[in-house]
Amino acid sequence: MSADVAHVLDELRALASPKNVEGMARFGISAENTLGISVTKLREVAKAIGRDHSLALELWESGIHEARILAAIIDEPSKVTEGQMDRWALDFDSWDVCDQACINLFDRTPFAIAKATEWSHRDEEYVKRAGFALMAGLAVHDKSAKDETFMDLLEHIKAESDDDRRYVKKAVNWALRQIGKRNEALNREAIRAADEISRRSSRPARWIASDALRELKSEAVQKRLRARRPGARPERRP
Repeated sequence: MSADVAHVLDELRALASPKNVEGMARFGISAENTLGISVTKLREVAKAIGRDHSLALELWESGIHEARILAAIIDEPSKVTEGQMDRWALDFDSWDVCDQACINLFDRTPFAIAKATEWSHRDEEYVKRAGFALMAGLAVHDKSAKDETFMDLLEHIKAESDDDRRYVKKAVNWALRQIGKRNEALNREAIRAADEISRRSSRPARWIASDALRELKSEAVQKRLRARRPGARPERRP
């Protein structure tokens, strides 16, 4: 363990909150190796550190919950390899570490789309969740991706919408909603996909579809999408 990682771990332990650990447990986060530090506080620590790939790797290896979230925030996407992504994905043991790694780091790598597709069909619950978390992250962060990319991802969403595991079905729903909020064309495609999913007999599929359709068809979402049209003028208030 380097002096740098030892210093950061000491800093994290000084911020530990047993009370917060108890609260996190109510949201399905294991108390084992957990310090109870909020993501907001971790971002403050990360801002002071800056980007550091080597430190991120060491923090991850510590196995401490918050150290792994911090690692995902400070790592450098350009230095992340496919092998690192696969290793970290197999280490995921909670939904929040999974999501933070995907939306802070993995979705900014050149391997994001390939891993989203591959992982979405894996058996391991958190690896599979990571596939859909990546799709959600890409829909928000990758401004240059073509609509066709997300149309392809919708096919994987439809294929895996029968998984009844809590953290998988919620991520499938998340990915479907984020893709459908990207623009009007993808909103139509996501609604079409949700309608198809809704006709399945499984409970998770019906929940995924109904929850997504409620948001994707809402006036709030439709208004935001209309405002993004090229040349659109702001709607006047009555």
